[in-house]
Amino acid sequence: MTRTEKEQLVAEMTEAFKASQAVVVCDYKGVTHKELEAVRTLAAENDAHVKVVKNSLASIAFTNAGIEGLELKETNLLVWGEDQISTCKTADKAATELKDRFVIKAGALEGQSVDLATINAMAKLPSRDELIGMLLNVWQAPVRNFTIGLDALKRKREEEA
Repeated sequence: MTRTEKEQLVAEMTEAFKASQAVVVCDYKGVTHKELEAVRTLAAENDAHVKVVKNSLASIAFTNAGIEGLELKETNLLVWGEDQISTCKTADKAATELKDRFVIKAGALEGQSVDLATINAMAKLPSRDELIGMLLNVWQAPVRNFTIGLDALKRKREEEA
């Protein structure tokens, strides 16, 4: 890789990290190519991105994006996206499926470095679509209960007549 290609990669990664709300650093030692492709597919389904980048280049991109406190050692795979929850869910699901070979190390949410416990907690939260569904269910409950009550009143009146 030439110096200009490296500079271009760092610039692309810097812009991607600035635009993203979550970045998760994972260790992928022992993961096969097919399994890595499955992780990429999972990430694409959740509007997240996955890339293996040299630690030095990723560190420069993190610094340029204003993300500090992430130590990059050994083999690292970066997962990032605009939605914090789906990005954390993507990394958590991959770590669950691939057990000891794919491990979440750390991450950054909104430019602030966070630990593994925070990422796991974010992964357990319901997604945006699930939250919207819950909200709609709560909004519809009074109308549903009112119609059930009216129907019960109608049946009672019919039985009395």
